[in-house]
Amino acid sequence: MDLKQISQLKTRAMRFFIMYKFAIDEVSTKIDILRQEFQYIYGYNPIERVTSRVKTPQSILNKVRRKGIEISLPSIKENVRDIAGIRIVCSFISDIYKIKDTLENQADLEVVECKDYIKNPKENGYRSLHLIVKVPVITSDREEKVYVEIQLRTIAMDFWANLEHKLYYKYNYEVPERLLNELKEAADLAAELDQKMEKINCEINHYKEVSVKANGKAEEFFINSQRFILSLDFLKLMLKTDETHD
Repeated sequence: MDLKQISQLKTRAMRFFIMYKFAIDEVSTKIDILRQEFQYIYGYNPIERVTSRVKTPQSILNKVRRKGIEISLPSIKENVRDIAGIRIVCSFISDIYKIKDTLENQADLEVVECKDYIKNPKENGYRSLHLIVKVPVITSDREEKVYVEIQLRTIAMDFWANLEHKLYYKYNYEVPERLLNELKEAADLAAELDQKMEKINCEINHYKEVSVKANGKAEEFFINSQRFILSLDFLKLMLKTDETHD
């Protein structure tokens, strides 16, 4: 190959990868809006943290060879659906399903596949909820629907999964049976912790609801540190709008 061909192929490869970067940007914006909506409207943030990545060229080739996928860009685009990946870590299991339902209801986000490893854990104890979605990416000269994998986990699930990954990497994927059994026990303990924390959270939410009813409703709120005071006339306007929709 001459320098001109190499330059052209580099541009084509960059175009290939940048579409996945843009797809992550699109989904990340949606997630950030959800995070803010929950914070402003419901007074809490169900999302602890969000991370993302685009698979490296070598990682893609390794998966293609392992899965016996045809080595061509159209085939890779269609069959390797986790090139773009986003991980959402939530506080509680109920938060995971709230985020899932909200994403599924977005008109421009097509959910292609859902794998629920929370209700149906893997044999090794792995728990998480995986969504494969298609998101439209519009650039100056094209529009493409790009696959993105979204993983939703609790803090406990994420801690366990990260530790498991480190152990498999350290032992070159040949982890001793004894450690595998201990990992499975740790996964079960993490699941019990999630259930206990979920129960405590439900009791706290119930207490907050009772307190709000006892103390009366607030007539002000803040958005980006800006204070909004609700007059009685404005509240009546909201009531009229609500009655019109009914």
